[in-house]
Amino acid sequence: MRIAVVGATGRIGAKLTENLLAKGHAVKALSRGGPALDALVAKGAEPFLGSFDTGAGELATFFEDADAAFLMVKTIWEGEDLHGHYPTVALRFFDALRDSPVKLAVSLTGMGSEVSGNTGHFQGFHILDQILNRLRDINLVRLQGGWFMEDLSRWADSIAKYDKIGWSLAPNVKAPWVAIQDIVDVAAKEFDTPTDRHRSVKQLGIDYTMAEIATIIGRTLGREVHYRFIDRSDRRVETIFRERFGTLDRWIYDNHTYAAVNDGRVKFDDDRPALRTTMEEFVKDTLKPLIEKARTDGVKPETFLTWSSQG
Repeated sequence: MRIAVVGATGRIGAKLTENLLAKGHAVKALSRGGPALDALVAKGAEPFLGSFDTGAGELATFFEDADAAFLMVKTIWEGEDLHGHYPTVALRFFDALRDSPVKLAVSLTGMGSEVSGNTGHFQGFHILDQILNRLRDINLVRLQGGWFMEDLSRWADSIAKYDKIGWSLAPNVKAPWVAIQDIVDVAAKEFDTPTDRHRSVKQLGIDYTMAEIATIIGRTLGREVHYRFIDRSDRRVETIFRERFGTLDRWIYDNHTYAAVNDGRVKFDDDRPALRTTMEEFVKDTLKPLIEKARTDGVKPETFLTWSSQG
């Protein structure tokens, strides 16, 4: 199968491209270029310079000789259009795919993509899905990913310094977490055994509360680690965020994101594929070394997450 991979040099796309090449698939790798793309070309990938996130390159021709495609949108948080990025990229996908020979598209979307309304970050996934659903001649597999386990590394400094994780998910609300390698493995299987269903959804993640995650980290480190819930209705918290760490638009955007999980609008069903990586395994193999390294590194600039983890 000839597969066009969007974001082929990213932390998901690179692993997927290597997986597909190892299985004998022909891979057309979209990237802005650089050593990471060169490494994939050395393994057999066909390079294609461009980016659906920025609109750079001859994107109309990217899918013109592909049987299948892997789609994903770069997550943005600062300095760009938080609300318009996903719709813009989704429309670029649609324009490039609708007259292409592609018969199967595997799209990495996110939890909450089936929920309409103002759900902050999850609203972009909903719009992405709605636009791709208009591709009537393409079988579409939507992989709804939970929170990435790898993103727990953002608290490595906080755990090393304070033995705390500060965040705004309610302490007892269960949310799905998934390792990047598990996303890659599930996506690769979709190309190995293509679906005949016109539309299908797979929700990827294992449920944990933040309190449970803190306990797992503490058990692995051999000391107590606590979860500190940050109440975003506290005006002092808002003031500090806006004065030192971000904009009002980002503050409101995040408020909607956390509220959608905390009030139960965004959650996963019980029927999900089994995943290989548990939180215990991830913490032991990946997060613990990062925390230990953070204990010996020099002083780093304070972030809102490290500020939230104090006290």
